[in-house]
Amino acid sequence: MLRRRLDATGRATCDILRELDPDADTPLVHASRHGGAADTLTMLENLQRGDPISPARFSMSVHNAVLGVHSISRTHHRPLQALGACGDEFDAILYEAYGYLLEGYPAVVGVFSEGPLPPTYQGYTEHPGTACVVGMRLTLHQGRPLTATKPAHRAHPTPVTVMNWLDGDATYLDGRHRWQLGQA
Repeated sequence: MLRRRLDATGRATCDILRELDPDADTPLVHASRHGGAADTLTMLENLQRGDPISPARFSMSVHNAVLGVHSISRTHHRPLQALGACGDEFDAILYEAYGYLLEGYPAVVGVFSEGPLPPTYQGYTEHPGTACVVGMRLTLHQGRPLTATKPAHRAHPTPVTVMNWLDGDATYLDGRHRWQLGQA
């Protein structure tokens, strides 16, 4: 019932969180540059016309709404972080996850999502061009090692570029740092 409040991107985010954290016992970090921009714009247009704003729509427009719905539906009691970082969301996920790992958590789930961008915003901000979500289960001791160096040029990765990088389409992923995945 709670998932009905989410849009398709929010439902996909919750599906990934459920798959990567089946026991609901891992800190979760979710980042999105634009969040629910379409709903926010609709509410602003309603205000401009003098129309009332739906409290339910408003509550779902905040950046941590998806994690809130997920934590209620899964009875998740571990730390939750919702981040927006002006194009540096991928780096922010990794930094935040690293902090939890250093605190002794065995794993952290990071999810990076972008919802659809309203036509009004297109051409004024970077966006992958489609709604998309990518998730990662991060640890200090298992899987493929991740290293960071200074990037040749600073970029703003999107969930799509992260997915392509994880699939092996690129050696490096540039953000605030240049990220490289080693072999398992």
